[in-house]
Amino acid sequence: MVDVIPAPVSVVGNSSGLTRLDGNTALQALPGTEGTARWLRATVGAATGLPFPDGPDRPHRIVLGIDPGLPPEGYRLVSDAWPIRIEGGSPAGVFWGAQTFRQLLGADAFRRAPLRPERAWEVPAVAVEDGPRFRWRGLLLDVARHFMPKEGVLRYLDLMAAHKLNVFHFHLTDDQGWRIEIKRYPELTGTASWRARSKFGHRASPLWEEKPHGGYYTQDDIREIVAYAAERHIAVVPEIDVPGHSQAAIAAYPELGNTDVIDTTALRVWDNWGISSSVLAPTDTTLRFYEGVFEEVLELFPADAAEFSTFVHVGGDECRKEQWTESVTAKTRIADLGLTDEDALQSWFIGHFDAWLAARGRRLIGWDEILEGGLAEGAAVSSWRGYGGGIAAARAGHDVVMCPEQYVYLDHRQAPGEDEPVPIGFVRTLEDVYRFEPVPDGLTEAEARHVLGTQANVWTEVLEDAARVDYQTFPRLAAFAEVAWSRLPAPAERDFAGFERRMAAHYARLDALGVAYRPPAGPRPWQKRPGVPGRPIEGAPPNK
Repeated sequence: MVDVIPAPVSVVGNSSGLTRLDGNTALQALPGTEGTARWLRATVGAATGLPFPDGPDRPHRIVLGIDPGLPPEGYRLVSDAWPIRIEGGSPAGVFWGAQTFRQLLGADAFRRAPLRPERAWEVPAVAVEDGPRFRWRGLLLDVARHFMPKEGVLRYLDLMAAHKLNVFHFHLTDDQGWRIEIKRYPELTGTASWRARSKFGHRASPLWEEKPHGGYYTQDDIREIVAYAAERHIAVVPEIDVPGHSQAAIAAYPELGNTDVIDTTALRVWDNWGISSSVLAPTDTTLRFYEGVFEEVLELFPADAAEFSTFVHVGGDECRKEQWTESVTAKTRIADLGLTDEDALQSWFIGHFDAWLAARGRRLIGWDEILEGGLAEGAAVSSWRGYGGGIAAARAGHDVVMCPEQYVYLDHRQAPGEDEPVPIGFVRTLEDVYRFEPVPDGLTEAEARHVLGTQANVWTEVLEDAARVDYQTFPRLAAFAEVAWSRLPAPAERDFAGFERRMAAHYARLDALGVAYRPPAGPRPWQKRPGVPGRPIEGAPPNK
């Protein structure tokens, strides 16, 4: 077995046999594969120093092609004879085959320049047949709590591609910051993108970082990110939170808040973690404002050939309703609409944008709280509070992405003990993530088909910089990628020891990419955060 992650469906051949590449090895890109050819020359070419010239007639060449007989994202890689062939059922499949080819070349193929120009490059002589289990293989990156500059986002898209992940959930707004330029509402970046200070550690921590924090992506930054992702066959799903998690927006535009309950002009971008009680007012003013936001969002995140590029995430989670309970405006809206309570008002709010997006050829997706008060018609659900929301949505005929907090929230700590930096939540080891099963028990075959796939979420309240994001994300994202891509047996039957053996090679690839992952033996001294309080939860997570 070759040391490929995620594990392929089938590998045939003698992996000790080698096919040698050199400066005369050509690259032939058949129609539909030109993007992968550019990627190979830019990455593998840079790492190896091989020019990969065009050469349809050269005997020693790599041929990229489309085979409609393969699954859409499936691929076939044959390297036991010339020409080497990488064929996919679609351009995406060819690209995933190229990712495997890069892994077969060894860890130094993940560097940006050749270490030794005279080095011989060899690939195992094998035939690989492969394709994904799930269509949605996602990663959420929260840039609202701690901003990640554009270059860091582009780097994470490369890391996703290296692990055959294909959906980037871009969490752009929250109580603690607004990260996307909306030209018609300039205060969303002028005011809402900066907070005066940040809590250091969990919200119960007495520690503060007493300096402003913030940043945002210009519209051209967003276009660049989306285009960069598309070249890597990754769909970008933006999240604009409504009606909760909105204090930053209300701080910039006080008329969006419940002005008959609190003095919204006194609100500032929140400097603490947790759930703010400031929610959007259920008024026509608020609806029109966010329609304006979404009009620009749709232009920046166009629906294209990628399967999930039509999705827009609207949050909908953790919507505290105390202000609505006290608000005459909210009570009047409930009465005028003939609704039963504030839960139904939230459902109406989400339903409005579900219909608005659907009329423009888009699909709404939200956290499983959008089930409260009635599921918005046509909406899909990100099931984060365990499996329950996903099961309910699938049984109601709605599509689901499984991302239960207890299993694939990568901000949760990776080991017990005091060495883990700012320990949050349940212990979720590399093995725990490897044994995660996205399709819950109890669904019929028809209901299970509504599980589009799965997603790992990286929330950044206590992840103050890129190195901390790396530490929490890796190596567990490699295990998650195998769960999302590979056709693994039942969790208890999975060969974790075999996965660990392959990870020995994969750590070298992560080293070459400069990923500050958690080592198997525990954090390095500079990865610890002694004295910074977290919120560890003891015991096993609930299985529900």
